Amino acid sequence: MIMPTFKKEPPLLARCWWWLGRLLGKTLLILLVIGVLCWAIASAWFAWQHRGPVSALEQIPPGEAAMTQGIIQTAVRIVDQHREGTRYLRDAHAKAHGCVRAQVQVLPDLAQSLRQGVFSEPGKTWDAMIRLSNGNAYPQFDSIRDARGMAIKLLDVPGKQLLGNRQDQHEQDFVMFSHPNFFVSDVAEYRQNVAAQADGKKIMAFFPAWDPRTWQVRHLFIALATLSPPPDSLTGTTYFSVSPYKFGEANAKFRVMPDPDSCPAYALPRQNHDLPNFLRSALTQQLSTDRVPACFALQIQRQDANKYMPIEDTSVEWREQDAPFETVARITLPPQDFDTPALNLQCDNLSFNPWFGIEAHRPIGGINRLRKAVYEAVSDYRHSRNATQ
Repeated sequence: MIMPTFKKEPPLLARCWWWLGRLLGKTLLILLVIGVLCWAIASAWFAWQHRGPVSALEQIPPGEAAMTQGIIQTAVRIVDQHREGTRYLRDAHAKAHGCVRAQVQVLPDLAQSLRQGVFSEPGKTWDAMIRLSNGNAYPQFDSIRDARGMAIKLLDVPGKQLLGNRQDQHEQDFVMFSHPNFFVSDVAEYRQNVAAQADGKKIMAFFPAWDPRTWQVRHLFIALATLSPPPDSLTGTTYFSVSPYKFGEANAKFRVMPDPDSCPAYALPRQNHDLPNFLRSALTQQLSTDRVPACFALQIQRQDANKYMPIEDTSVEWREQDAPFETVARITLPPQDFDTPALNLQCDNLSFNPWFGIEAHRPIGGINRLRKAVYEAVSDYRHSRNATQ
């Protein structure tokens, strides 16, 4: 007699896990589809919102002057919070790796259309001072993710200065840092962002309210990208002006990028990234110990107003496919001894400001208008406090 066979049912627990697995798989698939659709919609919306043409002229929004005064008070509060003992530091880029002497030579064969301002005379060599720094408002270990800054001061520049009280200075400054765009668009966003950070509420800098319409997710990603791991050396880093300037009759942004082909070949010895000041050590190793110069190319990117290259929004990177960078000068940091107590104090007392310069390179746009007021106020406050110590 043949006995009937029966299919054995899986245990209840196994069936539950199988059902939960299917549910989880479907849920993840649905979320993935929704995410892709949201990304596609957001990308399409962003592309539609960010398309040319744009204005080639500044557009000053109402209330900007009042907002600027509030930002000055916040910046002064940050200087008070982050002073080092009795020494008052900058409200940003507080930690210098050194101020070094440099020569900035205009290209001998510079095209006629690029002969503007301090680049008017092909082959002209300017003596300069360059300050290299971390971006944070408080000195910290170089291994911590941060932006890196380069501020250039050309010396003995003839012509009328932009600021009336500096007619005897004869300078042209270019202020840059190591990311092509900024994590705020304009003065209003900067006010909200810096106030949140000064209050120790960093999350509020990009999520100021429960209303999702106020969230600045794109700017958060820009900020995270700006806070990059440390480079092996500051002489191998690229720096951007972020905000635009006049370039004769045109509008332009600046970039400084390494130009190793213009200098003797050099391999920096391996640095110990655990040391708090290894970037200063790397700069000292190359310029002071090994006596090897460092070279950069100084470039400009002229605005094409038919493309989406806005003046008033520093969160938008001007794309190279819309307007290429053009080299106008070469920068050389010669071998030198810069890391001494006297020179470091002199470096700390130097002020760099994009408004220290001539009309041919006048800063434009909201963030630059803000800089004009804030840099001057913070510099005056810091120097007056340090002079009394």
